[in-house]
Amino acid sequence: MLACKLENVSSNDYLSERFQKAYEWLRTTDLDAVKVGSYPVDGDDVIANVQEYSTAPAEDLRFETHDVYYDVQYVISGHERFGVVERDGLVPVEVDPSNDISFYEEPATCSEVILNPGDLVVVPPEQGHKPRCAVGDPEPIRKVVVKVRR
Repeated sequence: MLACKLENVSSNDYLSERFQKAYEWLRTTDLDAVKVGSYPVDGDDVIANVQEYSTAPAEDLRFETHDVYYDVQYVISGHERFGVVERDGLVPVEVDPSNDISFYEEPATCSEVILNPGDLVVVPPEQGHKPRCAVGDPEPIRKVVVKVRR
């Protein structure tokens, strides 16, 4: 899925060498067997983070952004509601540059997509996103977030 402002299309090359390495890692790794943890795919430029957690009600979660990395979020098992909104206009409530993450107040509106097993979404730094949201009741999820340096 690619959803962004037209003005940002040329600055986000989702088929660059770094993204190709991320996609190849997802295609060739036994994602059902790989343990939870962080895996360097291409040094600090591409890092795969395998996660397991339970989704939660959307109202309990916050929008986030990253300055250094894109997120490639891929669902292995479970289902997740995923919010997306343009970063412009978001009101920050917590900024942690050492971990490349900022959190925000809830915006008035956002877009959402349901991620099912095998789905991925790529989020650029100019968009905020709210992962981990439950689709109905909270459920366990297994997911990979591949960080791709700008």
